[in-house]
Amino acid sequence: MRIKIAGAGIAAVVLAALAGCGSRATEDQLSSEELQGRWWTWASTEPAPTNPVADQDGSACERNQPRDVWFLAGTFGTQVERACTVPDGVPLAFPLVNMIGSSGDCAAFMRTAKGSAVLDGEEVDPDAHQAETIEIRSAVDNPVTGTDGYFTATGCGLWVQLPALKAGKHTLEIRGQSDDFSVGVDYTLTVDAA
Repeated sequence: MRIKIAGAGIAAVVLAALAGCGSRATEDQLSSEELQGRWWTWASTEPAPTNPVADQDGSACERNQPRDVWFLAGTFGTQVERACTVPDGVPLAFPLVNMIGSSGDCAAFMRTAKGSAVLDGEEVDPDAHQAETIEIRSAVDNPVTGTDGYFTATGCGLWVQLPALKAGKHTLEIRGQSDDFSVGVDYTLTVDAA
């Protein structure tokens, strides 16, 4: 199984995330394995009409969000604009570009992976997550993995984890690319005060 996403998909789907250098987590961040496994599970639990990776405007942003982190998605290789309301006090996590596949697939993918995240006009450094064994649970008819059930995969990509944003409006531009796959999402994020 090989999936590239700019937010999700099997056999050839590439995800968007930020770049950097690490599989180590600070006390406020998820480990590489947990981040990737939880994000892929989140992205692959919705069918196409409500899937966050297929979302064209932000209307699916709130679907199945966990309480301790707010995930954002890339696309299946297009550029979109999304508006989302994010709860106060919750950190954000997202890929610039990512994939699941074999260790060899990840090595090839990461050789050309690049991307950027710009939050409110300031560039954010991403972390590069190399081939990590991750656990994924997916639902029937999801466009991300194309399969349902529980499985183990190798995940990699460029990822960003941000602390909770201050109340108010924020802009976030996500760009990611590996080989000929590219993704772009312009988010308008509104953080509601508690």
